Amino acid sequence: MAPLTRIILYVRDVERSAAFYACHFGFSVLQSPADRITELVPADGGAHLLLHKAGKAQKLGQVAVKLVFDIEDIPGFCATAKSQGLVFGTSHQADGYQFANAKDPDGNSLQVSSRAYRETASG
Repeated sequence: MAPLTRIILYVRDVERSAAFYACHFGFSVLQSPADRITELVPADGGAHLLLHKAGKAQKLGQVAVKLVFDIEDIPGFCATAKSQGLVFGTSHQADGYQFANAKDPDGNSLQVSSRAYRETASG
């Protein structure tokens, strides 16, 4: 088995995107002058985000991919994010969990979801 551990995001402004994900989702930023990629490391495990500067002709704002972050308290997280300048859309109730959607500075879709914390019929 090959676990998914890294996701490359193409962005216009690497520093702005790194600051965005560090501020709102707690990533640590690893940069090396010899590397074209800036690596964002999650504080408590999970996939690393690799930020790569997009080419001028590259279209941004992917609609086929959405980054989902596990958050237990969706309303609380969204309120805190709003006070820091990140506004999520309406919070939705699904099958035992909540979620809300937003966009990063380059228009990439992201979601906060309490799905990982839901109670299932088997447990």
